[in-house]
This record gives sequence, structure tokens and C-alpha cells, in this order.
Amino acid sequence: MCNLYALTTAQQGLRDLAAALALGPVADDLGNLPPLPGIYPDGEAPIIGLARGDVSGPRLNRARWGMPSPAFALAGKSVDRGITNIRNTASPHWRRWLAPPYRCLVPFTAFAEPVHGGAGYQPLWFAPRDASAPACFAGLATRWTGVRKRAEGEVTLTLFGFLTCPPNADVAPHHPKAMPVILDRLDDMRTWLTADWAQAGALQRPLADGALRVLGA
Repeated sequence: MCNLYALTTAQQGLRDLAAALALGPVADDLGNLPPLPGIYPDGEAPIIGLARGDVSGPRLNRARWGMPSPAFALAGKSVDRGITNIRNTASPHWRRWLAPPYRCLVPFTAFAEPVHGGAGYQPLWFAPRDASAPACFAGLATRWTGVRKRAEGEVTLTLFGFLTCPPNADVAPHHPKAMPVILDRLDDMRTWLTADWAQAGALQRPLADGALRVLGA
């Protein structure tokens, strides 16, 4: 499972991507965004979703990585560390967040999968072969109130996670279990944000073979 990724695209590049979706005026709530060379679970990162209420169009905002955990995983626990990767969208736990208001795009420039090396598991980085083309994970996001860290106490946050699928031929030799669902076409990104689930859910599939390159450990 992917528990590390990077986003080094300039903030204007994210605005340009949101505008290219042609879904309405873009709202940027990111503040001053620095490069993010290493985003880990519970880290804060940009997402692109559709604005709710009277304002339409894509909205850039920050969220923390890790969707709410299912009840069975929280039995006897007072802290919910979150679920970063989403595989079984047929689960009742995830079905509540499959409608367009909860879907988001998670921009990235590279992601890492754990591979076994001489000193245990090490991250192996993958990036789109065409570095100039936009790429996003297909994500879900929601508002949540609870305890993420005991020292932090109860907080109200926007949380996100992204879908996974079987690996393509680029990832499978190194990590045969899964890879993130990657959208690299604007039409697919629009479909993910706006279409009914029968159409959007079909995007939970591997990226085309040859579309990724290995960056190294």
C-alpha cells in the first residue's frame, strides 16, 4: 500500500490544473504552499474537490491524509489514525462517501511503494513518464471530528484517502499487491468529480502499462 508520496508542483500549476477541468471558477484555499517532497500518513496535503453550497467550481484546499477508520478497527481504541488507501468500495464503510460531493483529486508528482531490500522494506519511487502532464490520485474526502493524536485532542478536520487497484506492468514487478488509482486525463478527472458511481467507479483500474517510470529508492 502507498503510504508516501510527493508533490513538488508549484501552486500556480495546481490552479492551472483546477481551471483546466472547466467546471467553473477556481477557489484557492491553500494559503502559501511550499513543495512537499515527502507526504506521509496524517500529513497535510492539497486536494481538489467541487465547492459546496452556492459557489460552484473546483476548490483547492488542504486536508489530512487518512479517512475515518471502520468501527471494528477502533474497538478499544481512543485514537483514530485513519485509513490512507481505499480498496473495497463495496464496503458499507466506504459507500457513504462515494457520491460526487465526497470525491476529490489528490495531485502528486511521485509516489513510493515499499519493496524488500537488504535492510528490510525501503520506498521505491514511481513517477509519470510524462512529467509535464497532470496526474492525480482518485480520492475521497470528508469532514470529521475526533482524536487523531492523543496529544492533540479532539479536532475537526477535512480528511482524505485515495483508491487502490491491482498494479500495472510498471509497478507489479516491484510491488505485486496494489497501486494507487491514477487519473492522467482531464476527461477522467472530470468524470471522477461529477459522474454517478456506475461511471466513476469504472475508473478504479490500473494506469496504462508504460505510463510510469521508476525513480529509484
